[in-house]
Amino acid sequence: MTETERSDIAPDTLHVSLDPDGVEVEYLDGRSVFYHGIPRKKEASVVCPPGRDAHVLVTSPDETEGVMVYVNDRTTDDGILESTGVGRVVLGRGEEASLFPGVDVENRGYRIAVSADPDVARGRVFVFAEDETGEASYELVAEADDGASGADNAGEHERATDENDT
Repeated sequence: MTETERSDIAPDTLHVSLDPDGVEVEYLDGRSVFYHGIPRKKEASVVCPPGRDAHVLVTSPDETEGVMVYVNDRTTDDGILESTGVGRVVLGRGEEASLFPGVDVENRGYRIAVSADPDVARGRVFVFAEDETGEASYELVAEADDGASGADNAGEHERATDENDT
């Protein structure tokens, strides 16, 4: 690893507030970030659009606190992440890692894939994909037992397909 590359950083527990308008995460230094909009539900996994920053949040069972990890963030200084309580994992192309029990990430080149089993994670699992032009938010939910994705996901698939195309 060269001096300009960033290192993995373990996350700390942060205060989380789930709001009808989005998700707020309060950092250890007192600042907070608000991810706007109701996260779209995705069964088991999501592949973030190319070039977007991927942030993974896993809440506690009571949904009042959680841990957040930035995946492949190469711009934020280690000291800033450590002071905020946000973790980071850096993966090479084709590498995979387990962020938490039941939550895995994979570097697919320009895209980050996140898969989760919320029952194993013991909390809600959110993925935020953002860049300077916009943000998308997802909640990973357990796969339906009957194998049908349901009518609620039909329109979502069309929207997600556009974001995931290169």
